[in-house]
Amino acid sequence: MSQNLILQIEEVSKVEGDKVWFHPFNFRLNQSQVAAIQCDHVVGKVLFQILTGQEAGTGRIAYFDEGQSLPSGWKQYAHRIGLVFHEEEVYERLTPNEYLKFYQRLYDKKADIDELLHKVNLSGKKSQRIKKLNFSERKRLSFAKALINKPELMILEEPDQNIDLESKVILRRLINEHKAEGGAALIITSNMESAVIITNEVYRLNEDGLKKMDVQEPDEEEDDDEVENGRQDTEASIQVHLERIPAKVKEKIILFDPTEIEYVESVDGTVQLHVKGGAFPCTITLQQLSERLEPFGFFRCHRSYIVNLQKVREVMTWTRNSYSLILDDHHKSNIPLSKGRLQDLKDVLRM
Repeated sequence: MSQNLILQIEEVSKVEGDKVWFHPFNFRLNQSQVAAIQCDHVVGKVLFQILTGQEAGTGRIAYFDEGQSLPSGWKQYAHRIGLVFHEEEVYERLTPNEYLKFYQRLYDKKADIDELLHKVNLSGKKSQRIKKLNFSERKRLSFAKALINKPELMILEEPDQNIDLESKVILRRLINEHKAEGGAALIITSNMESAVIITNEVYRLNEDGLKKMDVQEPDEEEDDDEVENGRQDTEASIQVHLERIPAKVKEKIILFDPTEIEYVESVDGTVQLHVKGGAFPCTITLQQLSERLEPFGFFRCHRSYIVNLQKVREVMTWTRNSYSLILDDHHKSNIPLSKGRLQDLKDVLRM
């Protein structure tokens, strides 16, 4: 049985003058599907506003396979969608109970307020003014509000940013329950770790467009000692294609395309992949990574660093024996270049 289409994005982009927020991309979300789009925080806010009819973009966005486009058609779908804003505006003088009852009347839904408050662990504070709730408690109230209309789709903007562990656990449980009941959810977040923890269906949106990340659950029979020692190529370790480099986030594995990696560094014995401003731990040794990445244009520039030469903008000379590679990334990263590797670099670059 095929699942119903919930959200269709076709060639949607946002350009303002010389500013390109994101290039045209396509995306679809079906019933009982949870997906996350990881992107820069500001880009995510723009995307969220386009999806909710607050801003216009080029392209077409349609909900529930009905062929209507946004922003003009947003109001006719609002009652079928639950929203969690990054910065939620609330009526602070109300209690959580009053706040949810207000939205219950607004949507004309017979939701069980007490059950919702119990699910977000606010039963004990149902009669306390919202202004007395802490940030995490307010966020949990926004989760409950998003479910008050029993939505077919939830769209969440930075839902777990700066909230406590209890609230993160509650968020994941609510999304899983929503999915099990046939609902769909789209999470927009700037944090890759948050995206991977919530779902295996993770997409990265950046200047190159939208790309699906390869996220896997680790093999239950995998020997942890072997992983820590970097012996990924044995039968007991994680199976990866040679063109994918694994990084571990919590209990999941992200497989990166080598061309996405800006540089690799080893800090206190821990190898980290640097990708689009984020650092991701990798269980493969620096030497093994050097051998694996070399065919993709990477260079071992220092005993603790491997750099993607496609990202190098300039070679900086500090002193007679001190050199650095300046990358063309968001942070203009400064990577040390060992004196003994300078000639090798010249040979590679045919300088």
